[in-house]
Amino acid sequence: MDTIAVVLHVFICLFLIGIILLQAGKGADIGAVFGGSSQTVFGGRGPATFLNKMTIVVSVIFLLTSVWLSKIGQEKGTESVIGKVPVEMQVSPPPTSSPTSGEEKKEGAQ
Repeated sequence: MDTIAVVLHVFICLFLIGIILLQAGKGADIGAVFGGSSQTVFGGRGPATFLNKMTIVVSVIFLLTSVWLSKIGQEKGTESVIGKVPVEMQVSPPPTSSPTSGEEKKEGAQ
């Protein structure tokens, strides 16, 4: 079951990346401004395209598989990666203050 979840999650992740890269950005037509394009530069776009709708569906599936993998990890009782990092607290001594100005040296001599 774990392997199926991981394989599905990786497949969905790669598919989502592919769908996002196929879409044209909002600023894709900015060069057409000087050519007399009928679309506005950053204005509203028409109805959502098929790729936009597919991106929403795949991103929701990606979210669900992420939650599913997190639940599997909790049920197995696996420790977090952060919990495996050894904590070594090295406390350095505070810097010693040595007199550097002429006034401090005069006060010590009196």
